[in-house]
Amino acid sequence: MQLLNTLYVNTTESYLRLDNDTLRVMLGEETRLRVPLHHLEAVVCFGRIGLSVPLMHRLAEEAIALVLLDENGRFKARLEGPMAGNVLLRKAQHAQSANSAFALDLARNFVAGKINNTRQVLLRGARDAKSESDAAQLTRGAQDLAASLRALPAAPDLDVVRGLEGEAAKQYFARMTLLLKPDARADFAMEGRNRRPPRDRINALLSFLYAMWMNDCRSALEAVGLDPQVGFLHALRPGRAALALDLMEEFRSFADRLAVTLVNRGQVAATDFSAGEGRAVNLLPDARKVVVVAYQERKQEMLTHPVLQQPIPLGMVPLVQARLLARAVRCEQSGDSPLASYLPFIYK
Repeated sequence: MQLLNTLYVNTTESYLRLDNDTLRVMLGEETRLRVPLHHLEAVVCFGRIGLSVPLMHRLAEEAIALVLLDENGRFKARLEGPMAGNVLLRKAQHAQSANSAFALDLARNFVAGKINNTRQVLLRGARDAKSESDAAQLTRGAQDLAASLRALPAAPDLDVVRGLEGEAAKQYFARMTLLLKPDARADFAMEGRNRRPPRDRINALLSFLYAMWMNDCRSALEAVGLDPQVGFLHALRPGRAALALDLMEEFRSFADRLAVTLVNRGQVAATDFSAGEGRAVNLLPDARKVVVVAYQERKQEMLTHPVLQQPIPLGMVPLVQARLLARAVRCEQSGDSPLASYLPFIYK
């Protein structure tokens, strides 16, 4: 299994060029890194990174995705070669997207996975809390999320599902600061989730981590032949990878937990951020390197998949879930049932 098959480039003014069958990373006249192309599935560039045209052509020919993000991890562009995958699967996906009952069932499952996993974050925080007040507030938050979970099966349409997801997210983020060490809470205070741009340090860190998870989820969907643009929970919009956003919901808690860990261990500090225009808060380049390394290390952690009932690295879970989603789209798991039987990844 290759987990480290995505190259992340975040050193400002780096230049990537093709050197025979190798990608070379240059900084000025100095060669910083050489990577054989056959080791790569994707190249992700943050901010001001230069690339040669021959390299871009070769990446497209080798089906190696090139993803361009801004300094905060916000998606800007993606370069790929000719569309591959199973056209019959994509045809089934497009047909199912017009099936309101199927879309509603699938959307419920995506949201159930997200709420379950974020609830576990709060419960774990309550167990580890140093004060009774923090434990009580985190436990109350977990109870609120449990109420949202109970309401999901009866949600009559997508608008209600999205409303339940939004309310659960509001309750969750209102308590996220309590997961941080007391001496870090002032510097990393947050008033709910904000983005485009993030206006506080913890939101800037979360946005950066979410962008990496988003790329991995999109790559997993494309690897199994699904169209990342055609989703079920998120509304379809030009240029929006709606299905990748759907799949990513159940993985957001992993980004949240990593963000909390990085702050609590002092690996990311208040001085690792800068203020930009329009109240934007940006993660500095050296801190981005720390986060990328921690993210790649976290993806190698082993856990037991609830459906496969066997240990796999966290970095492989999006691919497994994409395959389960493809089977649900083809109605392979549920026999004659017209509804989705997709099981989201639940972390305990």
